[in-house]
Amino acid sequence: MAIGKTVAGPLATAPMVAPIINYSTTKNPDSPKPEIRRRRAGWYNPPMSRLKPLFIGCLLAFPLLLVRAEPDPFVAARAAMVQQQIVDRGVRDPQVIAAMKRVPRHRFVPMELQSMAYQDQPLPIGKDQTISQPYMVALMSELLALTGREKVLEIGTGSGYQAAVLAELAKDVYSIEIIPVLARRAKKALQDLGYARVQVKEGNGYAGWPQKAPFDAIIVTCAPNEVPQALQDQLKEGGRLVIPVGDWPNQMLYEIVKREGKLIKQPVIPVVFVPMVKSGSGQ
Repeated sequence: MAIGKTVAGPLATAPMVAPIINYSTTKNPDSPKPEIRRRRAGWYNPPMSRLKPLFIGCLLAFPLLLVRAEPDPFVAARAAMVQQQIVDRGVRDPQVIAAMKRVPRHRFVPMELQSMAYQDQPLPIGKDQTISQPYMVALMSELLALTGREKVLEIGTGSGYQAAVLAELAKDVYSIEIIPVLARRAKKALQDLGYARVQVKEGNGYAGWPQKAPFDAIIVTCAPNEVPQALQDQLKEGGRLVIPVGDWPNQMLYEIVKREGKLIKQPVIPVVFVPMVKSGSGQ
């Protein structure tokens, strides 16, 4: 209701105006200060010194709002990918489905391949590495059974796409990439999209990340011949490990749960992943 405008209807007898208070004649020492009385009276003009931080904050946030407001030309393609490649194949976790709808896969592939980003296939990202098929990213994420409170270790950052999906599902994500140029690209892509809770480092995935262990969940996006001992040790009791194991092209994706210090392995589906490289500093 605007101050100073006449109210229409049977109760309208006079225009509503701001209350007038004569502060100069107030002698009661126990009466509220003028600032408090103005607030109680229904109107208050805060001093400019208090508005200044808010004004500066709005100016700083404005460029970010412009970036987020940019139209996404792949919204329809991403929605079709989720429905046809993920939901129709049996992925049911609503959080995983929502994450796959949100994360822009085209931002993690080379510019010349962006038109193919939502197709049902892996794509090359350089250095003989690939970004995984969307269904495989969704399936492995679902197998981790994340609730949003977990600390997750990823071995094989690659493009950074899987790490972005994990960041939508878990509390903190630590990702290791052995190829320096891919680690740098993934880190930049994740930073550009605002995934501040993902930490990427160059290193040997076989060594894991002992400084950040133990982990509630571990996901491996490249295939070793057997589950590395360091990853077994760094998995928390009751935690889950999702990993492809075997020589190319005879590999099996396993869902593993750690119970009483032992790994309970459950085969999921045959897969084909790039081999896990055993070299690098691991620091």
